[in-house]
Amino acid sequence: MRAHHLAAAVLVAALWGFNFVAIDVGLDSLPPLLFVALRFVLAALPVAVLAPVYGPPAPWRYIAAIGLSMGFLQFGVLFVGMDVGVPGGLASLVLQTQAFFTAIFGFLVFGERPRPRQIAGMAVAFTGIALLGLDLESIAATALGLTLVVAAAAGWAVSNLLMKAARPRNTLHLMCWISLIAPVPLLALSAAVDGPAAMATALRGVTLETLGILVYVALFTTLVGFGIWAYLLRVYTAATVAPFSLLVPVFGMSFSALLLDEPFTALKLAAAVLVIVGLALNIGLVPGRIVPQRSART
Repeated sequence: MRAHHLAAAVLVAALWGFNFVAIDVGLDSLPPLLFVALRFVLAALPVAVLAPVYGPPAPWRYIAAIGLSMGFLQFGVLFVGMDVGVPGGLASLVLQTQAFFTAIFGFLVFGERPRPRQIAGMAVAFTGIALLGLDLESIAATALGLTLVVAAAAGWAVSNLLMKAARPRNTLHLMCWISLIAPVPLLALSAAVDGPAAMATALRGVTLETLGILVYVALFTTLVGFGIWAYLLRVYTAATVAPFSLLVPVFGMSFSALLLDEPFTALKLAAAVLVIVGLALNIGLVPGRIVPQRSART
């Protein structure tokens, strides 16, 4: 991998890791479902430019389905889970179990049988997640919050399979278009759960800090980060690019410890090691044996 592409891959992992700090801070000012809805409203703005030129990058049934699954099952449940009791750094780690849910659902839906090392990776990683449940107080989490973040990882897996079935012409464009769908059910749920009065109060109280967080999670995390990632996947093989996702919880937990004083306990460190080792097994990353190779699409 070229040096500037290597730097770009690390940058994406850092952007996605810091995203959990931004969410943690933003939840102090905005109700979680309203926060997610505003995130997608901002992410949908490029559609105004894309629509006349490119049109939808996939059939509308897939855009609607991905918008609903990503908006509510993935991000809606994640933000609520963090709001009721999961610190940002810990959430960045637990959410990576989406890789295993994707493999499980892929087997159930597409008949993609996981390899033995992938099964071993799932067992190791979920052992790490189970370890977290032994002492929720020491990791500053609640059982409900941890359960919801695991559910959000499963929701991410559903989005992954829908994206695979959609076969979009351009993945970045798809992210913009599905952002048109997601805000509608999220705003309706926020109105039902939080009430219109609480939503109006939160919107009136938006500060420059909150606005900056919204811009970050909508544009830098979603469009810039995902755009760079999609480009790298076009230039290199998936086996070369995928391992960099292992850096996301490393950055997430490090930023949270430095900026939010999130406790970094021995239990959390042990769980992190198990999850990351499980992910490494899942993608076939064997130290000293994998030599990244570029694909033919350069």
